[in-house]
Amino acid sequence: MEIIKVIVRTSFFYFFIVLAYRIMGKREIGQLGIIDLIVSILIAELVAISIENLNDSIFNTIVPIALLVVLELGLAYISIKSRKFRTIFGGKPALIIVNGKVNYKEMIKQRYSMDDLLLSLRQNSIKSLDQVEYAFLEPNGKLSIFEYNIFKTSSNYPMPLILDGEIQKKALDYIKKDERWLKQELGKKGLKPSDIFYAFKKQTRIFLIKKSDL
Repeated sequence: MEIIKVIVRTSFFYFFIVLAYRIMGKREIGQLGIIDLIVSILIAELVAISIENLNDSIFNTIVPIALLVVLELGLAYISIKSRKFRTIFGGKPALIIVNGKVNYKEMIKQRYSMDDLLLSLRQNSIKSLDQVEYAFLEPNGKLSIFEYNIFKTSSNYPMPLILDGEIQKKALDYIKKDERWLKQELGKKGLKPSDIFYAFKKQTRIFLIKKSDL
């Protein structure tokens, strides 16, 4: 009799979790953020406990899972609206290689070893460090790599200067510019940083996406 209960509960939660993840719009495991990962672990634990404790009501598991789904959707909505919230809970990219040089200070800060870096490069078919111009450690732990062009000349810095109206100070530091320079460039067009949704520098020009254009 107990084996039948286990089969029924397992089958039920299989379809229930599939539905829950469809609602949450889950991505592949390697793309999960911190909040996504925590929710996934909690759901797995709740289901395991429910299958083991056959005498407990199935609703004792359905209710907390439903609550987790609602929390996940709510937090996802807030993270879209608030970049500060997204940065606090989801983290932000860390520049591990800049202009072909390894950023050891950032690696120590991120607790990312040289072995980790070399492993990620090999997984991306990169044979040597001197092939890489920029590399970013993303919040989900994946390494995004920008290789040198065929002539090994400097290319455009791939990070935004302004994002959601906020000046990205680290990005300015890496291109050896300051906030005053950026504000002057925007002022020539009658704009302020708060007017900009996204801005990046390409060669000598700054390309903009204004909030009013969205």
